[in-house]
Amino acid sequence: MTVGRSGKPERWSQRVTTESNALDLESGVFSKDDPKEIATSLKRSAERSTRRKAEPFRSAMSMLTFYVNRAGKGLSKARRAKLDKAKDELRKLYGKETKGG
Repeated sequence: MTVGRSGKPERWSQRVTTESNALDLESGVFSKDDPKEIATSLKRSAERSTRRKAEPFRSAMSMLTFYVNRAGKGLSKARRAKLDKAKDELRKLYGKETKGG
């Protein structure tokens, strides 16, 4: 485990979001209250990123899914619901809605 700037141990998932070929995310994007704002921010980050390897939709959705999976049981039901709704909003922004949904 490496040590971050604060002197505290840094988790590998934190390193993934800051050092890998992930997106350059807006600060606090996952703590926003509006799912549409979360999706819009992720879309903006994905389209501006020079580090992503996939197309913007896949990169944005992957980062959101990564965050939800890493937060796991630590997410409240309400927070989880907002993040799941953000996935739906992201699909809408990219015209990837599923039929009947």
